This record gives sequence, structure tokens and C-alpha cells, in this order.
Amino acid sequence: MTKQYESTPSRKVAFLGLGVMGGPMAGHLAAAGHQVTVYNRTAAKAQAWVDKHGGKMAPTPRDAVEGAEFVFTCVGNDADLHAVVAGDQDGAFAGMARGATLVDHTTASADIARELHGMAKSRGLHFIDAPVSGGEAGAINGMLTVMCGGDADPFDAMKPVAMAFSKAVTRLGDSGSGQLAKMVNQICIAGLVQGLSEAVAFGMRAGLEMPAVLDVIGKGAAQSWQMDNRGKTMVEDRFDFGFAVDWMRKDLGLVLDEARRNGARLPATALVDQFYAELQNRGGGRWDTSSLIRLLNK
Repeated sequence: MTKQYESTPSRKVAFLGLGVMGGPMAGHLAAAGHQVTVYNRTAAKAQAWVDKHGGKMAPTPRDAVEGAEFVFTCVGNDADLHAVVAGDQDGAFAGMARGATLVDHTTASADIARELHGMAKSRGLHFIDAPVSGGEAGAINGMLTVMCGGDADPFDAMKPVAMAFSKAVTRLGDSGSGQLAKMVNQICIAGLVQGLSEAVAFGMRAGLEMPAVLDVIGKGAAQSWQMDNRGKTMVEDRFDFGFAVDWMRKDLGLVLDEARRNGARLPATALVDQFYAELQNRGGGRWDTSSLIRLLNK
């Protein structure tokens, strides 16, 4: 797939965190004509990115964000995010100019989003929580869905820039709303994958030609992204790609923590989280999330 970039003015931006998602996302910003400076905890990865995409690398987040209008982050968890953004000496906030906007694509808690939003505001900065959906393929193809929380004016300003790696960038409310929306997304996915696993396992035990069955039911009400992209690979027992079990467990931990706070009842989600824990115990932490079917094929 060749990404078609919208015509937008070249901006000076920084991207902090060049993992499976962040590396391709930063690459799309460079390809769209923006001036990109990158930071990664492992400097060799930042150097490899610069060798491939151009731009510049910096030794610290503070150095990377100097002069940037927009700073994008995509790191591991709340603690990583706080260290990269709010570190007293070398954090991004310490180096950002007044009026600049930090856009965080980490899947993290709504609490850390609200905390960083408040810190940004006190410094004359803006903060948008903006977790993404679409997985590694979406990042590589520049077709992510971005769920945002934060103030309207900085969101409107950053949206055309973020469209370099996205198919949709949507503000869903005040600070924390993006992270809460991502939790809704993960609840949906957990239930879908478990249901698809049970359906495929049932069909295989019944002696059906499951690829043909999936083709048929995929044209009706049972259709989903998971069925289209993971159904046949589940039949083939292939789980060496896509979103890993370890990452889903991290996300479901955020979901269940939030549910305990707001009183939401999530019996199916809690059960699927236990199934993912069993896969981790079997050494499947890096398997794709569709590996839930392996628990049914004993």
C-alpha cells in the first residue's frame, strides 16, 4: 500500500520512541515532508531510523524537542511515559517551547493523561492523549485510527500532521478521553477474539472446511476485522505476527483497573484476561492475540 499524504505545511516535529509502532509512524512524518528529530532509549535504533528516513537524532528527549511545534511519543507504559515527558533534567516538557503540543500515542492510563495535561498547562504547553488502533500493519501502512482527548484548539492544529500516519484522527472529549476510548476498543477486541477462537475450534472439531466457512460467514453478520485478518491463520496455527499477548495483557490491566474505579462490570473481559495469562504461562507472551484458540485445541 502506498500512503497518499495530504498537502500540509512542513512542520518541525519530534518523535520519542521508535518501537514497532513509533518507528513507522515517525517514518510517515518524514515522508510527508516534516522536519523530524527522533529519540529512542536505545540510540542504535534512532541511528538506524535516521539512516533510513533522514532527519536528526538526539541523545535525550529534551534535546529532541528543541524548537519542535509538535512532539509525538509512543513508549511502553505509564512509568516510561512519565520519565520521557516529565523527567526533571531531560524530559520533553523541560525542553519544549511555550505553545508547543505533545501528542502521546502510548496506550496508558487516563490518570497519567490527565496528570500530564495538567503539567503541560502549567508550563504553557498543550497535551493530547492519542492512543492508536490498527496494529503494526496500520503503522507501516499509515492507516491508524487515533482516539484523542484534550483541548480542541491544539487538537485541531495537530490533526493535519498526525494524518501522515492515520486514516482517522478524532477528538472524543477532554483529557483522558482518548485513553478511555482505547479501553473500549480493547474490550471489544478481547471478546471478539475469544468468540472467533471458539467458533473456529468448534468448526474444526465438527469436521468443517473452516477456510471456506470463514469465507461464507465473513460476508454476513459475523464479519469482523479479526475474522478477515486472523481467522484463517488461526486455522493454520500461525501466531507469529500482529499484536502480542503481553501487550494485550498490559492493556486489559488498564481496562480492569479503570473498571474497578468506575464500577463497570466486565465479566467476559476479566475471563479473557485470565486466558491470556494462561498463554503467558505457556511461554506465549509474544504470540499474536489470536493464539487464544490454542487453549481450545488441547
